[in-house]
Amino acid sequence: MNKHYNICVIDDDDIYQFTITKILESIKLSKKILLFSDGEEALDFMVDNLSNNDELPDIIFLDINMPIMDGFQFMEEYVEIKPKLNKKIVIYMVSSSVDPVDIAKAKEISDISDYIIKPIKAGHLKTIMAQLESTGKLLN
Repeated sequence: MNKHYNICVIDDDDIYQFTITKILESIKLSKKILLFSDGEEALDFMVDNLSNNDELPDIIFLDINMPIMDGFQFMEEYVEIKPKLNKKIVIYMVSSSVDPVDIAKAKEISDISDYIIKPIKAGHLKTIMAQLESTGKLLN
């Protein structure tokens, strides 16, 4: 595992953003880390960069509960722009919610690869990245 990826974190929790950034930097798998505090900011960025694969994320870690546009609303909009993307983006829903309704709803969305309960530890991130590379889901 020596490739580097654009990793996007969409989460309104500043402490979580700081922590996940430090973890990603420590495991040296990120080429670029994109941070957004709500789904609308991230969606606007993606729309502005539809044809710029170097800027678009390879992986998105998406929170559920955020102001302005939550994770599920982001996914509704993402499905609309996905056909315009020339890049495969892997999306993980990451939340502190253990509500079975949230988990079931996330699992019903085919574009969400998995539901991860916070906090994410470095070892778990390494495992996720290794699995993505070995299955060919990351085509960097």
